[in-house]
Amino acid sequence: MKSPTPTLLVTGASGKLGGAVVRHLLDTLQVPAERLIVTTRNSDSLADFAARGVTVRSADFDQPDMLAAAFTGADRLLLVSTDALMEPGKRLTQHRAAVQAAADAGVKHVVYTSLPSADTSHVSFAPDHWGTEQALSASPLGWTILRNAWYFENLAYALPGALASGEWATSAGDGRIAYIARDDLARAAAVTLASPDTTNRVLTLTGTQAYTARDIAARVSTLTGKSLSVVDITPAQQVEGLRAHGFPRVLADVFASFDVATAAGDLGEVTGDYARLTGQSPTSLDTWLTANIALLTTAH
Repeated sequence: MKSPTPTLLVTGASGKLGGAVVRHLLDTLQVPAERLIVTTRNSDSLADFAARGVTVRSADFDQPDMLAAAFTGADRLLLVSTDALMEPGKRLTQHRAAVQAAADAGVKHVVYTSLPSADTSHVSFAPDHWGTEQALSASPLGWTILRNAWYFENLAYALPGALASGEWATSAGDGRIAYIARDDLARAAAVTLASPDTTNRVLTLTGTQAYTARDIAARVSTLTGKSLSVVDITPAQQVEGLRAHGFPRVLADVFASFDVATAAGDLGEVTGDYARLTGQSPTSLDTWLTANIALLTTAH
């Protein structure tokens, strides 16, 4: 028999995406706090949710033995992909442990945050996501894969420095990205987690339009009044430039792979999955840029 009021669990709830998901569950969808469990490595960081009546638990993905206990009592679980990017393979190990723990804990359905074209993407950590998708498919769990397109917020990594110099060096060429706001993705994850839908499905959540770096540069230049030209470089030059700015080799390769993936068309697909899932259109680029221009003009 299906539980009429399933208990929902969000991992990584102290992160920007996970925290936004919890806020959408509580405030947008009005899910009662007593139906929510949130986890993070340091549970003290979630005192604000605890104060609202949400159950807060400690869960360290590097200690798989403790995960099943942390997940116990949850009917539906949102597995937010971890940030373990510096050690190749570590994140997939963490995710596989979480999938196994969810099954051991009696969780019925897992929602997972992946990326577009996980099986073929040139993004360096795409195999982590594809491996997690495969682990879910092979498990006894029900699952929903949310292949999240690139955040608008990712522009904050490149644009402040580019605006300061007047040049945006990229190896993405004329490749396009179907950007979407992180908060829209959080809303979509909250809706999916709270849904009674138990079918296994893959959704690709994107904006309504895909943009080249030059499209973005033109808009940002107009908004800021600052000249911003796009300079085409090779992936190898990009890695060299990032390393010259102090990036470790692993991280430089990760960031360069984003542009390689963009040039290859891995991030340009536009779908209507977001609107079908949430019943509303995602935030447009122009709306987001106007509201967040300070984020793109401040060094990070």
